[in-house]
Amino acid sequence: MIEKVAVTRYVTPLREGGSLPGVVEADDLGTYVCKFRGAGQGLRVLVAEVVVGELARRLGLRTPVLVELDLDSEIARYEADEEVQDLINASVGSNLGIDFLPGAFGFDGTSAVSTQEAARVLWLDALCANVDRSWRNPNLLVWNGDLWVIDHGASLYFHHAWAGGVTDPTRFATQAWDASDHVLLPAVQGHADVLADVDRDLGGRVDERLLTDVLAQVPDAWLEPVPGTETPADLRAAYVRFLLARLGSRQWLPDVAGDGGTGAGRTGRP
Repeated sequence: MIEKVAVTRYVTPLREGGSLPGVVEADDLGTYVCKFRGAGQGLRVLVAEVVVGELARRLGLRTPVLVELDLDSEIARYEADEEVQDLINASVGSNLGIDFLPGAFGFDGTSAVSTQEAARVLWLDALCANVDRSWRNPNLLVWNGDLWVIDHGASLYFHHAWAGGVTDPTRFATQAWDASDHVLLPAVQGHADVLADVDRDLGGRVDERLLTDVLAQVPDAWLEPVPGTETPADLRAAYVRFLLARLGSRQWLPDVAGDGGTGAGRTGRP
């Protein structure tokens, strides 16, 4: 699993998003952006962060190191902000830490991104059904001149429908993905050949073994049991099934040949 470290100090809130993540320091001397388990979106958002973030890393995309942050209620005693106090007290235990990249700035379109790199990000977001990479909220950083992908909690929407038990992966497997609002679509539009090459490359790397390794990084404490799927091992296997089923289809791959951007409804590899 991802490394586990203990929070030693809460530094400051980040108020750009609605979940109020915070910058914290940990006992490994690292500084992290903490995504709190008590923020309201639930533990499955943290699961998506790890699954997609670790998949991105294995596919060669730059993404910050992830850790499990152990948060003690004592940290809240030193915070004057009542909202922060409440959030910390609601998040005692296991939380997500994202390595803080000092001096990084949000992607605004002025930094050069190659068609190849843009296509790789687009492919990953399409596979994982990430709906949160628009100009309103790019979830991309530029650090030392390089593009870094962050914030994947809006991916893997299928697990939010598991309240009554793990569902059939068929719908997710064949669900088209709308790329029309994607921040990197303009860099790929008109380059269907590049996206096809990326699909052959990345799609050829993702298999059951790789996905099993990615799911092994998710802490057991975040894998909440659902009816009929009670153990962390069973839940990990369910995520692997869903992603493998989607990989077996290409109805999610966006059409970038012309002015569109929605799913092309294709099956089979280009």
